[in-house]
Amino acid sequence: MNPIIFDFGFIQIRWYSLLILLAFIIGYFLVLKECKKKNIKLTIVSDMCFYLIIFSLIGARLYYCLFNLDYYGKNLIDILKVWEGGLAIHGGIIASFIFLYFYTKKNKLNLLEILDIFAPALALGQAIGRWGNFFNGEAYGSATTLYRLQELHIPKFIIDGMYIDQAYHHPTFLYESLGCLIIFIILLIIRKKQNKPGLIISIYLICYGVVRFLIEGLRTDSLMFLNLKVAQLVSIIMIIIGAYIIIKQCFRGKKDDKQKMGYSTKRRV
Repeated sequence: MNPIIFDFGFIQIRWYSLLILLAFIIGYFLVLKECKKKNIKLTIVSDMCFYLIIFSLIGARLYYCLFNLDYYGKNLIDILKVWEGGLAIHGGIIASFIFLYFYTKKNKLNLLEILDIFAPALALGQAIGRWGNFFNGEAYGSATTLYRLQELHIPKFIIDGMYIDQAYHHPTFLYESLGCLIIFIILLIIRKKQNKPGLIISIYLICYGVVRFLIEGLRTDSLMFLNLKVAQLVSIIMIIIGAYIIIKQCFRGKKDDKQKMGYSTKRRV
């Protein structure tokens, strides 16, 4: 696949950059719509999204470069070439969480409620952004057969794009994109039925953790640490954090209910 859409000589417009930009724009409007429902000031939302984009990109890039230090340590200028690919979503998520923790604390907002607002937009943004990996010819899986890909009813243009180094490969970018799209739909459905703070972000962490852990097992370009796939380790941590938030919120809910019951009993007496 050709990663470049337009080449004007002095500047190139790449699919990767365009799709990342599209993901941010769509995500912004999804967040804005939800924040309006919760009566959060537009200025706060705009500032939050603006800085969040910056910190998430920096975090995603530094995370990727950190685990490819052998190359980037000798080619420092290439760290700035984000348009060529090399953004690790886990790094972006970590940086975003850190930023939102301090931002919500400063503006006296509920961190879990804000994370719940961003979770569906994040899932959809990932579904869109993964296609940038396709055009860059990266984030593919282990070798497979043409018959197997056809058996999965994968479109021909994707199969053709997965013919790399004289072999067909699993389009793991597609698997993750579809997985994130399903997560996005699930989160929207749950948000309409349940409004307990922390539930949406918890389900995102668990679902994406599971999806990424399984898909990472197929990938051949994983970031490594001590012969372990970093993404799988982080995915396990995400699942644990998601489960912890749900359990904590459930216990808090039961405690609040007991307190309310006690208060009501005293009132009746």
